[in-house]
Amino acid sequence: MIDIQLRLPVPPFDRNTAIEKVRLAEDGWNSRNPAKVALAYTPDTNWRNRAEFPQGRAQVEAFLTRKWNKELDYRLIKELWAYTYNRIAVRYAYEYHDDSGNWFRAYGNENWEFEENGYMTNRHASINEKPISKEERKFHWPLGPRPEAHPGLSDLGL
Repeated sequence: MIDIQLRLPVPPFDRNTAIEKVRLAEDGWNSRNPAKVALAYTPDTNWRNRAEFPQGRAQVEAFLTRKWNKELDYRLIKELWAYTYNRIAVRYAYEYHDDSGNWFRAYGNENWEFEENGYMTNRHASINEKPISKEERKFHWPLGPRPEAHPGLSDLGL
């Protein structure tokens, strides 16, 4: 007998479980812990992220390490856009600054596909970003997960 660990919630998704999966992903990414985040994906996961195409957890972890070494004080909000049986579409925005103190806001959409055990097997991201001033920032919480009371993307007009 094979013991397959589940990563809850698992497909088939309904609105509530899709929202839960999105928030768990947001919290994971806001941890900025590449090793932890990579465990949410299948060992042979396939990604498209801008011009990079990481395959497998090791490449995902390396990608995220580079990302968060460059994108400082990273804060992310994800919002459910649509869902089906084993797929979820999200829109998101994140803010960060570079090592020169220049702030940016990135906007994007992701399409996710999950295996029956709840691990993500495919992630396709489309992202645009723009420079912002420090005063234009909208994501003001201590590093880590977004507090429950902090507004989401729609509430912030994003």
